[in-house]
Amino acid sequence: MSSAWDWQVFLQDTGGGQTYLDWMFSAWGWTLSVAAGGLVVALGVGSLMGILRTAPSRPLALLGNAWTELFRNIPLLVQLFLWYHVLPSIFLSLREVPSFVLVVFGLGFFTSARISEQVKAGIEALPRGQRYAGLAMGLTLPQTYRYVLLPMAFRIVIPPLTSESMNIIKNSSVAFAVSISELTMFAMQAQEETSRGVEIYLAVTLLYFVSAFAVNRIALVIEHRVQVPGMIGGGK
Repeated sequence: MSSAWDWQVFLQDTGGGQTYLDWMFSAWGWTLSVAAGGLVVALGVGSLMGILRTAPSRPLALLGNAWTELFRNIPLLVQLFLWYHVLPSIFLSLREVPSFVLVVFGLGFFTSARISEQVKAGIEALPRGQRYAGLAMGLTLPQTYRYVLLPMAFRIVIPPLTSESMNIIKNSSVAFAVSISELTMFAMQAQEETSRGVEIYLAVTLLYFVSAFAVNRIALVIEHRVQVPGMIGGGK
């Protein structure tokens, strides 16, 4: 086998009516889809759990803490296997659920534990007087969270949320373990078929980098637009 790089490998036919370049971009689409779906689940569930952990109700705080501790202390790959192999054996209806959906929820719940910590920290970083002021104005506790605390807290935690958004793109690579044809699975299979591992893995690495870097730039723009002067992470 020649040691010279051969980038024309991507123009070769896979035998299925498409080139390796087509296959790679299709896999990239699956990677972004898994990451985007997981991020939506993580933001929704993680924000809810972060709010519950700061609630004055002890049972709600315990629920939020239990969720966070459970999902952040079990390795992601183990959680994914639980979703794919174990839970469908217990809940038979899950056997009809596509593996893509199971991966999205597995990745989303894992990341939600980390987002829960960040939302909790953002809320607790605010002066306590803001909560009391909202209640003194006649707002209910849920209204105080919605209109007073959360708009400020989310602005504070944009930087760590950016990191989690980038991480979820990288963590989506575990989807290959349940036969989702994302970038990592493409790289493994294409390398075996073509024996051009250098070209394949360099191209896949570049796509991961581009994806994470694009998220970073988008989040940076959002951060600059919503930052609050004088607050943590705000401008001057």
